[in-house]
Amino acid sequence: MKIKDKNKLVVSVAYDRLGAFEFGCVTEIFDLQRPELDVDWYRFAVCSAEGGSLRASGGIRFEAPNGLEILDQAHTIIIPGWRDPDEPPPDALQDQLRAAYARGTRICSICSGAFVLAWSGLLDGKRATTHWRFTDKMKRRFPSIQVEADSLYVDAGQILTSAGSAAGLDMMLYLVARDYGSRVANRVAQRLIVPPHREGGQAQFVSRPMPADESGRLSRLIDWIRQHLGHPHTVASLADRAAMSPRTLQRQFRESTGLSPYEWLLQERVALAKQLLETPHVPIAAICEQAGFGSEESFRHHFRRIARVSPSSYRRAFLQTQDDVAEDAAA
Repeated sequence: MKIKDKNKLVVSVAYDRLGAFEFGCVTEIFDLQRPELDVDWYRFAVCSAEGGSLRASGGIRFEAPNGLEILDQAHTIIIPGWRDPDEPPPDALQDQLRAAYARGTRICSICSGAFVLAWSGLLDGKRATTHWRFTDKMKRRFPSIQVEADSLYVDAGQILTSAGSAAGLDMMLYLVARDYGSRVANRVAQRLIVPPHREGGQAQFVSRPMPADESGRLSRLIDWIRQHLGHPHTVASLADRAAMSPRTLQRQFRESTGLSPYEWLLQERVALAKQLLETPHVPIAAICEQAGFGSEESFRHHFRRIARVSPSSYRRAFLQTQDDVAEDAAA
């Protein structure tokens, strides 16, 4: 199988005892065609980590259409889980992943798939995460990895790792936002009927479930804040609106998102700012006002801290991507 444009090719690695949910999430994001977006969408392929008939969860049997050699053409490689964190992946797969990394290929893992990258040595000295059930095992077996046990996903540059199952969707929506902008990522999320992607630093799980009434009040408050990001907000004003005490509000935000109300609000404001930066000719002053930043200095500081790039660099990168998409469409 020869792919015309390797710059858009995403390859998922399949293996015996494949996790069907994680693999299904990958195909939903990258293989499903999306003509309504009016962009040159990804090309997608699947390769087998080992020959012959493969099994997936639920008793499914299948054969992958490609061998590992197709990884030579990939722009992005996805490892959707791994059958056993204690089992090293096949040597041929490890060799291919190391060669792909040396070429500059983007490599991502979901859940226990991070162990494939760990066994290959690609996470040595890097920040990474995996499902919370496996984080202690990863720390013990691979002490050179900087394991972020509470993160939904970790962007270490060329390599991205995500926590269990659904956190892979957050990571992949993040990739879509990087490649096509947050507006496109949000429309993909809408079609999936999931919220816009969560930032990677949020907690993997709620340590103590909230009562239904409190959870409902917090959910309604979050929806309201997202519709009024330009308004000034304080913990006291938000607590009053939710009919909670400030202490209860802070506790619930932390339990639900892993973030304080203030940090969550900043991340939502930066997410809105990204959308506005993707719109040509919108002045920085207008973005500050609509996103609720009190000053340009505050806006630039928090945007760089959270997005890890300056607003001007983000805008240039996105507009360049749009130019590329327009050229592809005209070709």
